Amino acid sequence: MSDIRAKVVPIRFKEINARELGEYKQQLEILNAIYGDVAEFMGTVVAGDPIPECDAIVFPQLIGAAYHYKDVLRQYDKPMIVITSQFGTVDMWDWELIAYMRGAGFNVFSPYNIELGKVIFRAIAAKEHMKGAKFLMFQDDPGEGMQAYIFKRFYWWEKECSEQIEKFFGARLIYKSWKAVNQRAAEIDAQKALYEFASGDIPCEGITEENKLNVARLYLAICEVIDELGGVDGIGANCLNESMYSNTTPCLIWNMLFEKYGIIWCCEGDTLTLISTYVLYQSLRQPIMMTNIYPFLVGKAAIHHEKIDDFPPVPDPENYALGVHCGYAGFAPRCFCSKWKMVPKVLAIVDEKAYMIDCELPTGDMVLAKINPSFDRITVIPGQLEKYVQFPGTDARNASLLHYSKGEKVMEELPSHHQMIITGRQQAAITQIARVFGWACEVIS
Repeated sequence: MSDIRAKVVPIRFKEINARELGEYKQQLEILNAIYGDVAEFMGTVVAGDPIPECDAIVFPQLIGAAYHYKDVLRQYDKPMIVITSQFGTVDMWDWELIAYMRGAGFNVFSPYNIELGKVIFRAIAAKEHMKGAKFLMFQDDPGEGMQAYIFKRFYWWEKECSEQIEKFFGARLIYKSWKAVNQRAAEIDAQKALYEFASGDIPCEGITEENKLNVARLYLAICEVIDELGGVDGIGANCLNESMYSNTTPCLIWNMLFEKYGIIWCCEGDTLTLISTYVLYQSLRQPIMMTNIYPFLVGKAAIHHEKIDDFPPVPDPENYALGVHCGYAGFAPRCFCSKWKMVPKVLAIVDEKAYMIDCELPTGDMVLAKINPSFDRITVIPGQLEKYVQFPGTDARNASLLHYSKGEKVMEELPSHHQMIITGRQQAAITQIARVFGWACEVIS
């Protein structure tokens, strides 16, 4: 998946004088220089004239005449981006015009720093690219496999969820057999597979040659399906629930596909996590990890699942959670992580020859975020990834310690146990993403 750019049409007003026309042209050059990597600036259109097929319109300049163009601009029915200062941001003298335009019902974006502007352009591009995008999921009979008493509860396996994803985003969910792709993997030449593994220069600890061979074969088998389909933007597998079909786990494969082709991943067949990860990563381009969160307020119901005796001591336990998934902190590609290595499996649910990735995002500011199953909002929980804590001999060998405020509200509003951890202070940026997609942004802070 190559980088995608938003197609935007610059709009100018016919009332501008010669001096203002010169300023307009100069500002358009500035926008191309700053934002050319995330936006394709098409030819300028005079307000009122027809515009070509595009994703948004941009105003490099606003003048008072804009107050009289409500009906003219309404016919375009496109997001509007105002970037009128020489520094690649909104000019503060335009706030009144922007407020007026928003009051008239227009979806107007006014980035006050360049990175926020790039998030807006990337989010618009992602929204348009998703129309017809292919998301590949390997599964056979979801919910009927291992730990069915847990897995049969999840919304992402409901027909309604798949239909809502395709309807809302215009994306295509393509399902292939997890059993069949593993059977194909067993047929792949061992020497060819091990060569592929070696070329990835994968850091390993306690991993046997058989571990390497199994995952390399499965990687090549999955690549065959991807090549057959062409243009796959995201991928996942019902890897835990249907682990009886595989002698390995696909985590390393998701890393390799992201590194080589930019294909977004998800775990456990969770299509809602896959879509959330796609939207958030494509828009933010910040390190992101999928994990399970275990709020301290849940008490024994949380730690029992991970075979932990107790939560670590903290000053305000109602505002803490552990991030744990498949024995470790979660899954993220190695380019995002301060620590990343392939290690033997922990969970009893997977094959004895399976493995896991022990990886860590950098500590510091972070947000938890995920699209709500209603597809009308995104929930954002700002906080800190304070440190990593270890529980030897449990199903949480290395867990992230997550700190946020309003823990009781988190318990009321949390949309899923699957969450994305995104590094940095991303609340403002995700608010802009939500506006692009027409969602409410529910911030718990």
